Amino acid sequence: MTGSLAVLVVAGVGGLAVGSSPIPVGVVVDALTDYDPTNTQHVIIVASRMVRPILGLVVGVALGVAGALMQAVTRNPLAEPGILGVNAGAAIAVVIGISSYGVTTVAGYLPLALTGAAIASIAVYLLGTTRRSAATPVRLALAGAAIATVLAAITRSILLSHEAAFNAFRYWAVGSLQGRDLDVVYTVLPLVVVGVVLALVLAPALNAMALGEQTARSLGARPGLIRGGAALSFVLLAGAATAAAGPIAFVGLAAPHIVRAVVGPDQRLILPGAMVVGPAFLVAADTLGRWLVAPAELQTGIAAAILGGPIFVALVRSRRMAAV
Repeated sequence: MTGSLAVLVVAGVGGLAVGSSPIPVGVVVDALTDYDPTNTQHVIIVASRMVRPILGLVVGVALGVAGALMQAVTRNPLAEPGILGVNAGAAIAVVIGISSYGVTTVAGYLPLALTGAAIASIAVYLLGTTRRSAATPVRLALAGAAIATVLAAITRSILLSHEAAFNAFRYWAVGSLQGRDLDVVYTVLPLVVVGVVLALVLAPALNAMALGEQTARSLGARPGLIRGGAALSFVLLAGAATAAAGPIAFVGLAAPHIVRAVVGPDQRLILPGAMVVGPAFLVAADTLGRWLVAPAELQTGIAAAILGGPIFVALVRSRRMAAV
């Protein structure tokens, strides 16, 4: 966590220095520690650029915890918002809002994305528990893939027949921290806080669930209640993150594995660790992506996948991956 906090601080400060008009790191530090409202560069940093790392912090926390929670509940090491259909549900709701109701703001996307994420999550769970069968990791993964495929096909059909919706949606769908303001942070922050608190409360029970449902019941856990609370938590987290920054993939998959490789399978350590590793990973990827193509702009979702892929592959090949 100390290393991740250091990465987060360095990447955050570095991100404030990168932009259409580069600003020396020393000036950035001065603006953060001794703000001068008469200094134009200080005003640019605080009033314009500060929103990006703050939003990256909030979205990174949400995605990291959501991914860790999904992997723990489903006992599937590949579980993350994209694989279980949450992103697809949020996306189709946003597309319908754009094409049918003319929604064009991130604040307008938020209730749509949350509703779509919730409906998709419920559909995946119901499909994975048909005929009174337990929701096994394999069944949930297959149900998530099926739901995501169907929703993606419907989304594409709407976009292909609605040019204005396509033009508005493509900037949101790539996943980015650019162009948001503090109102977006204020809107999603309460949802993220509630989701994180609920996840931390469930951490001891998730350890019991990892031993098997029967063993968990003998230890006093209530699997149905635990799954319901976990579902509510990751719908709030994934829905808020997707509404704020678009469907950014990979962070929710990689962050829990990075933490698990260091601390082992204890959810009481994984969830707090993911709260730090997730935003550090996201902000660092965003800063490095912008720096590599400066003065152009590499969208955050693309940077997270391109720069994070080799790290995750190296982690897998090191054989330090802990069991879910």
